[in-house]
Amino acid sequence: MNKKGSALVDFRQPFLRRGRPVCRYNENWCFVPVIAGPPGFHTHRAHYFWVRGDFFHMLTTKAASFHPEGAAHIRCVIADDHEMLRYGVRRLLEDAPDFAVVGEAGDAAEALKLVLKHRPDLVLLDISMPGMSSFEAGKLIEEHCNGTRIVYLTMHEDQEYVQQALRSGASGYLLKDTPGPLLLSALRGVHRGERSLSPQIQARLNDDANLRSQTVQVPLRRSTLTLREREVMKLLAEGNTVKKAAAVLGVSAKTVEAHKFNLMRKLDIHNKAQLVTVAIQKKILAMPIPT
Repeated sequence: MNKKGSALVDFRQPFLRRGRPVCRYNENWCFVPVIAGPPGFHTHRAHYFWVRGDFFHMLTTKAASFHPEGAAHIRCVIADDHEMLRYGVRRLLEDAPDFAVVGEAGDAAEALKLVLKHRPDLVLLDISMPGMSSFEAGKLIEEHCNGTRIVYLTMHEDQEYVQQALRSGASGYLLKDTPGPLLLSALRGVHRGERSLSPQIQARLNDDANLRSQTVQVPLRRSTLTLREREVMKLLAEGNTVKKAAAVLGVSAKTVEAHKFNLMRKLDIHNKAQLVTVAIQKKILAMPIPT
């Protein structure tokens, strides 16, 4: 409504003259009516203007809302130990017309259960979750759920994490600061069978590949542990839980999980028994004396 009480007709409503619509449309232009004069007044009349067809289409349709009737949604499971992040990702996916969230988990073990139960198209996994390793869960999903593609959604840019993710069968490795539209596009690509990496990650992989092709590899001393990693290893080998070890060291459980992950990666350890054995070999844990 303007100052004189004139009104513009809603372009989405049919405008009839003598019982017939007067909007004419082709791929380039649309002839639309604009109503002048107070509504209901006897001088109320229409003026007609040509409007570009793409502008008319923008006004009369809801952006990104088209999804073919009967088309299957991309079914997803979200796993992250931060509830607010899960909420944000879920809202992003549910607002898109072609996604559906079928489950949420706060750790890798629960995510594995949900994937085995629902058999989703995609599972979005954080890396630094308490309990079971996300990479171990990824391997089991890859082994037992052929139709589910794995995407790691994480804040970690470390190349070792990326390599472990890809070895576990990941189809995507995306950083949490990825803009929403790009995240949706990447997930659609993964669903189509493509591999999707954040640009920063892809650039680093390309740089590393170029460096390897130009230089001689020098073996890394992967078995060298930091002082904190040795402390964590000793506490865990003694039978303490991650939570108890965190309390002893005065750090968060998440920090202990990170040290545990790093030391197991460096020493190529895959379970608690191996951890105890290696701790004894490295004299981090004293050999138990038979009684």
